[in-house]
Amino acid sequence: MTARFVLALLAPLALGVVGVAHAQDVPGIEICTVEKTMERRTSCLQSNVDFLQKTINKLTSDHQQKLDAANRQIVSLQSSVANLQKLVTDLQTAQVKLTEDLKRKADAPPAKDAAPAAKDGTK
Repeated sequence: MTARFVLALLAPLALGVVGVAHAQDVPGIEICTVEKTMERRTSCLQSNVDFLQKTINKLTSDHQQKLDAANRQIVSLQSSVANLQKLVTDLQTAQVKLTEDLKRKADAPPAKDAAPAAKDGTK
């Protein structure tokens, strides 16, 4: 009975020791006002500044890459639009020329070389 009692007391303590995570130096913003000494407070603030500078540099790089990709896409699309505009202009020119040719053919008198066809069906 005492062994069970001792185990009942020690089990939560053992789990508590195992469940405690060791502190890791994870980069991020820290609250520096809790530090008592000036050296530790200065170190904490410098750590925050370093973290913020790294974050700003990373975001700047990421956004610059996105801007560069967008600019490349804009140039490509401008080239495509210019090609399509040229194609439309060429098609419009061809359509005007075709319309004018058909109009000339319709307005032109029939050829005089052709023999008139017989009305009764004989040649």
